[in-house]
Amino acid sequence: MNDSPLMLLLMIGGGLYFASMWYGDWQSDRTGLGNHTAPLPGTTSASASAILIATGGALLLLAAETWGEIVLGLSEQQSDITLLFGLYTLVAALVEEVVFRGYLVVEKRGRTALLAGILGASLVFALLHNHLWRWDDEGFALTLTAKGWFSFSAIFLGSLWFYTCRFASWNPRRSLLPCFAAHFAKNAGVLAIKAIQGHVIGLW
Repeated sequence: MNDSPLMLLLMIGGGLYFASMWYGDWQSDRTGLGNHTAPLPGTTSASASAILIATGGALLLLAAETWGEIVLGLSEQQSDITLLFGLYTLVAALVEEVVFRGYLVVEKRGRTALLAGILGASLVFALLHNHLWRWDDEGFALTLTAKGWFSFSAIFLGSLWFYTCRFASWNPRRSLLPCFAAHFAKNAGVLAIKAIQGHVIGLW
């Protein structure tokens, strides 16, 4: 998909439309009008402090990940991306939060079930990012390299943080806004780091 500008544009458009639907439900909650149909998850407000905590935590994780790659000599193994793909990752962050931190949760069944669901969903989330596997013209193959495991672990920990942003006591209304802010900041930071390191190779 990184090589297909048309597909990326379609995905960006679809993601923005999905985000507009979530925004509409959030606006309904803010005005107190409600939604006669089932609203999307997490369409409640959050405090500025909750959003700052979420963003700060995500950036700290990114800083630790970047430092770890440098120390382990993995930074040169970064994948190359286009600027259009980088834009797609920013939009995809919003959709992923609605799907994973919104829908893929086990609620009202106790804390143990919630935590088990978070661990399981975070494992799936990390596996879906193709750092331990590839599927190209040569077919499917595992890529169980040091860089693959490192990036997989970073995404898994990031997912745990995004779930924390949803269910922490400092987000009492379980809003997805802190999750959006954290994930967006993480992906924007990755894009900036890739650009600095010379891994953004063109517009599209």
